[in-house]
Amino acid sequence: MLSIAVCDDEVIECCNMARKIKEILEEMKIPCMIRQFRSGGELLQALESFDIIFLDIIMQGLDGMKTAQIFREKAFDKILIFVSSSREYVYEAYDVEAFQYLLKPVDDRKLKKVLQKAVLKTESHSQEFIIISRERQKKKYFLDDIYYFEIKGRMVDVHGPEGIFTYYEQIGELENKLRDKGFFRCHKSYLINLKYVDGYNRQEVILENGENILIAKRRYEDFCQAVLKVMRENGGIL
Repeated sequence: MLSIAVCDDEVIECCNMARKIKEILEEMKIPCMIRQFRSGGELLQALESFDIIFLDIIMQGLDGMKTAQIFREKAFDKILIFVSSSREYVYEAYDVEAFQYLLKPVDDRKLKKVLQKAVLKTESHSQEFIIISRERQKKKYFLDDIYYFEIKGRMVDVHGPEGIFTYYEQIGELENKLRDKGFFRCHKSYLINLKYVDGYNRQEVILENGENILIAKRRYEDFCQAVLKVMRENGGIL
């Protein structure tokens, strides 16, 4: 069952948003539980139990942006959708990894489209993984948890939140396994997860974990197309 939070200090708007979300998900035949909150403080106390959070920005006391900054420290993987009557905070939304930014009054068709993408994102995590073998040890890595692969001759380093795992793999076989999985070989030595791209220029990619990865000149144009495609698919504000 999908668990959703709606946080807005305006009672009527909060109720209306929760009702619309419920109607759309029922139409999609997706069981859900929706809880309503009137402040950022209330939401933070119950944060861990939700898959998707709809959060108003302009609220009394702890506003939506400050609330998001706090809960990103505790729940990086939650899907955050901002709802606001102002465009003023669009760029700040990037800093807290917002999935989407909806303007009030929220268009029903836009809300449905965003919900469909959000549901797909919740379903895709944990389904896609790769089994890596080293000597007699086998390890399962979820693709969403891999920052990038670094190729060193016939050895490959897998970089992720748990550190580095080194194993033997032919890069051609690895590329085939990850085709259409959101990875891109931006350089002969690097195969990166495009979902972790925080910025880039013609020389390098900056990942969300702060690392800089080289881009080969001849791969730059293809990289730009690939990363923009992934951003659009994941609800990016482009």
